[in-house]
Amino acid sequence: MCNCAQGQSTSLCLSHSQNFTNPGEQEAARCDTRAQLEKRGCIEKDIISPQNNLTVTKNTPLSTNAFVKDEPIQLRPQEVNLELRPGLPRTFRLDFRRVEGYPVDLYYLMDLSYSMEDDLRSIKTLGNELFKALQGITKQGRIGFGSFVDKTVLPFTNTNPEKLKKPCAEKEQFCQPAFGYRHVLSMTENKADFNREVDKQRISGNLDSPEGTLDAIMQAAVCGDRIGWRNSSTRLIVLSTDDGFHMAGDGKLAGILEPNDERCYMDNQLYTKSNDMDYPSVGQVASQLEKNNIQPIFAVTKSMENVYRELSRMIPKSEVGVLSEDSKNVVELIQAAYNRLSSKVTVTHDALPDNVRVTYTPLCPGGGPAGDKGVCDNVKVSFNVTVTADECIDREVSFLIGPLGIKDKMKVSLSTHCECECDDPKEKNHTYCNNKGKVNCGMCSCKAGFVGQRCECSIGEKDESSLRAACRKDNGTECEGRGDCVCGICQCYALQGGSTYYGTHCECENESCEKFQNKLCGGNGKCRCKNCDCSPEYEGTACQCKKSDEQCRTPSGSVCSGRGTCQCNQCKCMEGYQRPYCLTCPACQIPCITKGKCIECLGFATGPFSKNCSQTCKSINDFEIVETLPPGKPCDVRDVENCRVFFTIKQLDGEDNYSAQILKTRECPELPNIYAIIGGAIAAVALIGLVILLIIKGFLYWRDVKEFRRFENEKKKEKWTPTAGSNNQSMYDKKLNVHPLECRGLSLGNADV
Repeated sequence: MCNCAQGQSTSLCLSHSQNFTNPGEQEAARCDTRAQLEKRGCIEKDIISPQNNLTVTKNTPLSTNAFVKDEPIQLRPQEVNLELRPGLPRTFRLDFRRVEGYPVDLYYLMDLSYSMEDDLRSIKTLGNELFKALQGITKQGRIGFGSFVDKTVLPFTNTNPEKLKKPCAEKEQFCQPAFGYRHVLSMTENKADFNREVDKQRISGNLDSPEGTLDAIMQAAVCGDRIGWRNSSTRLIVLSTDDGFHMAGDGKLAGILEPNDERCYMDNQLYTKSNDMDYPSVGQVASQLEKNNIQPIFAVTKSMENVYRELSRMIPKSEVGVLSEDSKNVVELIQAAYNRLSSKVTVTHDALPDNVRVTYTPLCPGGGPAGDKGVCDNVKVSFNVTVTADECIDREVSFLIGPLGIKDKMKVSLSTHCECECDDPKEKNHTYCNNKGKVNCGMCSCKAGFVGQRCECSIGEKDESSLRAACRKDNGTECEGRGDCVCGICQCYALQGGSTYYGTHCECENESCEKFQNKLCGGNGKCRCKNCDCSPEYEGTACQCKKSDEQCRTPSGSVCSGRGTCQCNQCKCMEGYQRPYCLTCPACQIPCITKGKCIECLGFATGPFSKNCSQTCKSINDFEIVETLPPGKPCDVRDVENCRVFFTIKQLDGEDNYSAQILKTRECPELPNIYAIIGGAIAAVALIGLVILLIIKGFLYWRDVKEFRRFENEKKKEKWTPTAGSNNQSMYDKKLNVHPLECRGLSLGNADV
């Protein structure tokens, strides 16, 4: 059966329009926009389009008088029932008027660490003024009192038994034992009781600066019976402190691992789980304050103002005021904070059911745009409340809407309208179904033994194996295991979410697309056959990104330098190129090398590409011959003549797109001087020959000298005998005037010859 929820706000459910679907066509074609259905031939009366229904079940008029004992009505309507079509919003009006003199319960929660000694003295004298100020606000005012310091374990408090009894300085006479949080006085209208109990209070102490503030606020919020909060009252906690606060996780410093469970643990006016449970988180405190309609006023010293203003931003309906050094101005501070809180009305809701959205549009001057909260500065205000159910809800659900800090709430009961209301023919054997079944919302409901869109298929007349083969994709599982094979056609199963599998073999479904922020297709598109079909202004696998190329544009205005695509406002670059703008590619070949032959061809018409330069080198779209190159290290290559060609090259937008500047003058090597080479060679040969001759001559001279010395040595070894002959010989030598050595040398020379 066609489900009205499939098309959400733009879809329409078709009634019994015969011959609308073609044989074998999915029945899901019956659900489409009205325009598409009419275009396909569906007549107006056969189009079913369920609308939203709003029923106000309780609408008591607002109270017009000042507060009396009867419960005032400050919000209307009090109860509504909504029956919504998925995706189609419904808007209604909500009115609020604050009753004059509405009761106020004020709980004064004071830090009693040692540094607050002078503030405590001031509070003891201001009880009457507090009551007087409260009476100026309402005749139904009550005040309670509580105090806190910190957990009584190390490292927050000195655990020496004597120090636990008296954690103050030795000179301090009036000091009470260390404690975490103590409830002192429940809500009372009696000034004397308040003054008496506050006067009993004594200062205490701890070791570190932050206090157990959040512990105290949590117990004051959840222990309503002990504090004495009234059901019909404006609830205020006035927190007075001069220091910061511990929060969740700090308890681990003392070995406290059990998280805070947001429950009341009070015995004999003391918080009994102070040393057993960790501090609560800011979120836990904010949740309990909102749940119990309590509005905190942080009365803090100047040094702590910024800390508590940050805390106030996380806690709805809270205010911050700055105390004087001794807290004398606390009454004026409370009055001013209350006036600010009571003059502003903030409307919101509690936890919403899944797939339900609520927005508020303030109907007051300066109320601002629609959002998940509505804010107006007035005691009488109105809001337009818009509720939308994004998907079918299988049962009735409810939630509350109302002003923060006010007990009055409106209950919204919600159900969805997902079934088509068809005016079917009464015939049990309709001609549209070949007299084998009846028409049900335009589709045939066949008798036993017959199947098909129009009950045209009798199982007994067909070969079952051939019918089943038609239901298998690539000889796989029949209908992908997601439907039944009926007369050779897959009838797909329904999914838990209300939609069905579809496609020839039930291969598609619209519930398993990628999610973003726990929403299918990020809530910005529709799931179509496991893929997100994004709205025109969104993109991404989960429609998680708004379409924009602002962060992808280079200074020149191109997107990703033409070397990538802009996805989710970030460049997805081609392989090798780097973000953010796909400008550089460290792993790519350097164009100084790869484009060298093209530079030679374009600049000087030489090289291997010279015959087909324009086609081969079309990647260099722009080049010029220049006299000088710009500063920086240029590229250079050697051409076919062994000359160095200098150039600069710049990559333009695109993967293979460059511009170049080529230096007009090449650097070529000088030709060698042939005559100098030949002359040098001859001179070198002559010089080498001369050197060789000198070496030979030197060698011969060295050998002669050596022989002569050997001869001299042998001569000295001879023994001469003096004779007459010898003397005569000597005489003979003298006559000839020849030295004996010279004669012997000559004689030796002759002998050698």
